[in-house]
Amino acid sequence: MIIREINVTPVATADPPLLNAAGLHAPYALRTIVELVTDDNISGVSEVPGSQRTTEALESTREVVAGRDPFQLNAIRAALAQYFGPEEAAARGDAPWDQRRLVHIFSAIEVACMDIVGKATNRPVVDLLGGRMRDRVPFAAYLFYKHEGAGGEHGFGVDPDAGGWPAARQQAALDSRGVVKQAEAMCAEFGFQSLKLKGGVFEPAIEVESILALREAFGPEVPLRLDPNALWRVETAIEHGRKMEGVLEYLEDPVRGQQNMARVRQALDTPLATNMCTTAFEDIPGSVAFGSEDIILSDHHFWGGLRASMELVRICETFGRGISMHSNSHLGISLAAMVHLGAALPAVPYALDTHYPWQSEEVIAGGRIAIEDGMIAVPSGPGLGVELDRDALARLHENYHKCGLTKRNDAAEMQKVSPGWKFQATRW
Repeated sequence: MIIREINVTPVATADPPLLNAAGLHAPYALRTIVELVTDDNISGVSEVPGSQRTTEALESTREVVAGRDPFQLNAIRAALAQYFGPEEAAARGDAPWDQRRLVHIFSAIEVACMDIVGKATNRPVVDLLGGRMRDRVPFAAYLFYKHEGAGGEHGFGVDPDAGGWPAARQQAALDSRGVVKQAEAMCAEFGFQSLKLKGGVFEPAIEVESILALREAFGPEVPLRLDPNALWRVETAIEHGRKMEGVLEYLEDPVRGQQNMARVRQALDTPLATNMCTTAFEDIPGSVAFGSEDIILSDHHFWGGLRASMELVRICETFGRGISMHSNSHLGISLAAMVHLGAALPAVPYALDTHYPWQSEEVIAGGRIAIEDGMIAVPSGPGLGVELDRDALARLHENYHKCGLTKRNDAAEMQKVSPGWKFQATRW
C-alpha cells in the first residue's frame, strides 16, 4: 500500500464574534482539510488550523509523502524533517522549516495516515493508540465574552428571542450575567458538567466576578476554569488568584513564561494549567526545573500528532503533571481525532476543551457529532470513524475564497469595532 494522492483543501466556517486576549474572532474561522488516498483507494482525512502558509506547507509535502507507505510514519516524519531541514531546503533555495511548523504539518499527515491504517486493518484509531480506556470522553463548556451576532455572512438562521443554545449563541455576553446565561444555555443543550471561561478580555476584577457568578449559579460540584491567556502580571495573578482560591479547578496561563508561572504557582494553592508556556517537548526540562504548571493542555495539532501526544502522557506521569486538551475553532475531523486520543488516555481527570458548540457548519458526512451529558462517544467504524461530505467540503472551500481571509488576525478584527485597539502581551 502506498499513498497515491494528496488533496489539500482550505475551508472557512462561520465563527461568532468571540472575544479573547488577542482581540476578536473574525466572521469565519480557517481550517485546512487533508485527504490522503492510497493506490487501493483507501482515503484518510485530517484537519488542522488554517492559513495560506499552512496550505502552502501541506501542498509542498507531496514530493515527500507521495509513494510512501502510510504504516511507516517514522520514516515519513524523518523524510519530512530532512527535506525541510536546513541543508536540503537551502540546496533547493527554500527556507527551512522550524520545529514547530514541522510538528504541525506532520500532525496532519499522521492523523490522515492513521485513518488509512485503521480502515485497512478494520480497527478504530483509538486501538492504534493502545486501546480504549473509555467509550465516552468528557468535554467542558467553553464560555466566551462575546458581541451580539452569529458570525459568517448568513448567521445561524434562528430567532435570537427563541431561547435555548441557538439563540444564546447569537446573544452578547459582556458581563457576568451574560456569561451565566450563556453557560446555562450551553449546559442545557449539551449537558456539560465543567465550565471554562476565556478571559484576558476585561480587567481581572470583572473576570473574577464572572467566575464567582458561575459558582453561585452552578454550585461547588461544577468545576470552573479561567484562562486569562497570559495577559496578567505576576502580582495581578497572585492578587486575583487568591480571590478564586477554592473556586477554580485550575487557573490557565495567568502569566507569560515558565518562570513567571512558577512564581504564581508558589503563591497560590490553585493548580495552574498551560498551553502557552510548555508547548513542546523541548519545554519540558524548564517546566520541571521551575515547577511552572500542574497540568499541560496538549493539542495533537501542535505537539506532533496523536502518537506524540501519548508520549507526552508518559512524561506527564513521570513528572507529576496532569494532562488535558487544548482546543481551537475546529470541525468534526479534529474533534473525532481528539475523542480517539481522549479515549486512549490512561485517565481523564479534567474534561477536555472544545469550541465545537460554537461552530454551526460541518464537513463530515452525517452532520454534527453529538454531545450528550457533556460526553462524546468514540466514533464507531474503522479509522477516525468519519467521512468527508464532498458537497459540504466544496461549499466551505467556496467560503474560503469568498471571505478573503488568509490567516487568523484577531487584532485586526478587534480594531474594526474598537479603533486604535492594540494587542499587549501583558495588559494588567
